[in-house]
Amino acid sequence: MYCPPAFAEDRPEILAALIRANPLGLLITAGASGPTANALPFELIGKTLRAHLARANPQLAEIEAGNPVLVVFQGEQSYVTPSWYATKRQTGKVVPTWNYLMVQARGTARLMADADWLRTQIDALTDQMESDRPEPWAVSDAPETFVASQLRGIVGLEIEVSEMQGKWKAGQNRIEADRAGLAAALASSHPALAAVASGAK
Repeated sequence: MYCPPAFAEDRPEILAALIRANPLGLLITAGASGPTANALPFELIGKTLRAHLARANPQLAEIEAGNPVLVVFQGEQSYVTPSWYATKRQTGKVVPTWNYLMVQARGTARLMADADWLRTQIDALTDQMESDRPEPWAVSDAPETFVASQLRGIVGLEIEVSEMQGKWKAGQNRIEADRAGLAAALASSHPALAAVASGAK
């Protein structure tokens, strides 16, 4: 990922927080027929990403081949109009852009067929996503025979992350007055972007 120094974010706890807040990652592999991408909800445990795929998903063959994988997690993002910049009023020398928070994780993947591993992964992911609901749903709420049949249709995925890169593009390369305009414009709709624009990474 192209990442000028002003936009680089490498603090592990910040990268992990974005993944946990935005767990739907784009799993990218490359095989003989070219690149393949599928969106999967992931859980992050230490430096390991866990997910599952449908057993019928052809991307499984590319993972089995042992090639490195890339997972992209997208945080807040927004179009940026030149109208938000003080520089527009001063010189007019501005152009539109797009600001965003993103994490890319690279690593080696392996497939997991063990039923106990799958059930643990499904339980953990469900608990993570249901945790803020007043009456959280649990996998155990469904009949066990139904759950077992669903588990037979999926394969687990575990990725040992070897490299994680963050890009926090939120106007850090702009003058202070432009950054203030960005922060004010994005404060209610995109608070994380506004915080970065204002200097609070």
